[in-house]
Amino acid sequence: MTAVVGTEPAYLALHRSGELADRASLALGRLTSCDLCARYCRVDRLSGTKGAVCRTGRWARVASYGPHHGEERPISGRRGSGTIFFAWCNLRCVFCQNWELSQRGDGSEVQAEGLAAMMLELQEMGCHNVNLVTPSHVVAQILEALVIAAAAGLRLPLVYNTGGYDSPEALALLDGVVDIYMPDMKYGDSDLARRYSHVREYVQADRRAVREMHRQVGDLVLDEHGVAVRGLLVRHLVLPGNIAGTDQVLAWIASEVSPDTYVNLMAQYRPCYRAWEHPTLDRRLTRAEYRRACELAGRVGLVRLDPG
Repeated sequence: MTAVVGTEPAYLALHRSGELADRASLALGRLTSCDLCARYCRVDRLSGTKGAVCRTGRWARVASYGPHHGEERPISGRRGSGTIFFAWCNLRCVFCQNWELSQRGDGSEVQAEGLAAMMLELQEMGCHNVNLVTPSHVVAQILEALVIAAAAGLRLPLVYNTGGYDSPEALALLDGVVDIYMPDMKYGDSDLARRYSHVREYVQADRRAVREMHRQVGDLVLDEHGVAVRGLLVRHLVLPGNIAGTDQVLAWIASEVSPDTYVNLMAQYRPCYRAWEHPTLDRRLTRAEYRRACELAGRVGLVRLDPG
């Protein structure tokens, strides 16, 4: 699908009307009894982090930011994706490849002005988009910074690069703000999600979120250069022994979202963090396992697979 030339980021209309600032205020207010991810901790994050699974309070914590050329082709393009890697996470995946960020919290606290400055610097670097990596627990902080950045001239599409455990309350605040949703669909079985990511009802929350994301932005749309400007891109990390339930995930996407969904079947699994403690996860994915996943995608009618 090719976009109309001249498409502007979704959030600019909300910024001009003043609604973007209203959304930011609403989101910050929700931090007093936080429901901005599917954990529903109800912690007052403006007062502290005790009891908050994400261990994040008033300010976001950023591990790094800069152009990234290793994302999917429509996201990285030629000039790179402007990634902002947030520290901490609302999931506890035992095989996380970025565990130093997600579980140890490596990074520094950044106030709204600093986060806005990062977005603007990524634009100056020539990046195609602002790619918010692991954003579910910092929706309020992102919106607050976006108000400042939009007023200062930010014009890049926003990519919401999430583990998929997002709440309807957060997604309602992001409706008309996010241009490209890039959720993980990690599992087809919530019992396995609880075992390996220490989270309840992941599949139910993830599917609800992906449906809503697709309702907001539709299938992935590319510009004349093959760079994404709007839409949904789903990621699925194929795990050894089909622990991720790849067949269930792909069948659901094809039947319940859209057969035109752009899907990245990721083959880069390697044992990291605490994966060595779990049989089957303590080895790499085989070529045969990945080939089977690709065949499954074709069998259920998914044809827009990222070429890697």
